[in-house]
Amino acid sequence: MIVVDNVSKSFAGKKLFDEVTTSFGPGKRFGLTGPNGAGKSTFMKILIGDLDADTGRISKPKRLGVLRQDHTIYDHMRVIDVVIAGNPRLWEAMQRKDVLLAQDEQTEDEGMELGELECVVAEEDGYSAEADAAVLLEGLGIVQGSQDKPLSELKGGFKLRVLLAQALFGRPQALLLDEPTNHLDLESIEWLEDFLLSFSGVLVVISHDRHFLNAVCTHIADIDYESILQYTGNYDDMVRAKAQVRGQVESSNAKKMEKVKQLQDFIQRFAAGTRSTQAASRKKELQRLRPDEIKRSNIARPFIKFEFDKPGGRDVLEVHKLACGYDGTPIFRGLHLSLSRGDKVAVIGRNGVGKTTLIETLIGKLPAIQGNIKWGHEVDVGYFPQEHEGLIPPGHKIFDWMFEQKPSAGKEGVRSVLGRMLFSGDDGEKPTTTLSGGERVRAILSRLMLLRHNTLILDEPTNHMDLESISSLRDGISGFAGTCVFVTHDRDLVEGVANKIIAIEDGRIDVFPGGWSEYRRAKAKA
Repeated sequence: MIVVDNVSKSFAGKKLFDEVTTSFGPGKRFGLTGPNGAGKSTFMKILIGDLDADTGRISKPKRLGVLRQDHTIYDHMRVIDVVIAGNPRLWEAMQRKDVLLAQDEQTEDEGMELGELECVVAEEDGYSAEADAAVLLEGLGIVQGSQDKPLSELKGGFKLRVLLAQALFGRPQALLLDEPTNHLDLESIEWLEDFLLSFSGVLVVISHDRHFLNAVCTHIADIDYESILQYTGNYDDMVRAKAQVRGQVESSNAKKMEKVKQLQDFIQRFAAGTRSTQAASRKKELQRLRPDEIKRSNIARPFIKFEFDKPGGRDVLEVHKLACGYDGTPIFRGLHLSLSRGDKVAVIGRNGVGKTTLIETLIGKLPAIQGNIKWGHEVDVGYFPQEHEGLIPPGHKIFDWMFEQKPSAGKEGVRSVLGRMLFSGDDGEKPTTTLSGGERVRAILSRLMLLRHNTLILDEPTNHMDLESISSLRDGISGFAGTCVFVTHDRDLVEGVANKIIAIEDGRIDVFPGGWSEYRRAKAKA
């Protein structure tokens, strides 16, 4: 059981949550939700103990599994050892035992200590620790040949998988996981779901993967109205219930504000004169209403709508016997692909199998090793790269940068697009250097909306997006009359949008008709 008692926290002058009292019980799996900036990661750090609350206290189990994002402190260790270190009691006992056994002789006290350490190792299942850790690593896509290497030799995404395995190791009573599906491919996400469904402790997880939250969670803890509201059910259940709660709260707020206005008008008119006593009474009533503390919902959903001026030809892309790779060495070969106007194509596969290589080859950024690529008549391609940090230059304001992209749209046209993407008013004047990851993604999508391409190529567009933004992106792609090819690990996006899937696996590349469910059925028959 994790108990939160009267916890408040403000950050940079903004009140994130105020006097929150709630609990997270064993056997329940909680998704911690809220838009970017709502305070999810801050609250998680308070639960972990990495950050102090302004007020209140937290009580939690001793055996805690935590997903930490800083891998540098483990870079010198073997991958398998990093995982075992997820059980501190076992790891410390094993380390001390190795030190004592390395000595030529032990004193009587050290001999007794060795016996005690053996008991600790046995109690913590230390003799099967390497085998148990290997099972976790294999499930997360880290093969046996990499498990004895130093963590520093793994790529960044795989390092984070090791830290996830560390959090899952050692029979924790509670798991606190911040974005555990980041850098996981679809197969590893499904493995993690199965693992968490069998977990008997309390789980609190932050994720922007709607499908994952729906599959795993029994409850949702949503940060809104400067509080944490719990809902029974998965994410979709919460969305339905929250609409009702939000309506009730907003209605209550509206009535309170109307009452406040009436009181303020009365006080202003009769503060002096024959009715001053009544005005003083109204002041006391106004203080009780505390209009300055009426809490507002933090929900902010962008409106993504892609449109084009010229539709282009019916035949958008023809690919024949395509081989892709680097320096003449193919990662895969033999792709045949035909796209028509209106197709929505998801590109899926494990990290590092060549998804971005395929995209960059299709748009001409990389040369094809073999085969032909033919774009159709008047096809106008808009590209969202996975590595987009340098796409928005420093030294600009968002509005100025956007206006430079298409001056013919006019200032009002640019402001209209920015407003739909939550950059209205002063937010449109933000310096580009201050943008968060989520804001940068929204800015690049704003640019695509402004330029009105008839074909879109999107490489991992949901990275850094919150659930509201991902839902809006799904609606935007689904409603787009043009063609869209997108790389993603988000199954909800694949299921809700794709009519074709390009799957890259073990040097093979195949095209499947239909969405995620059809793809899984086809794979099961293969």
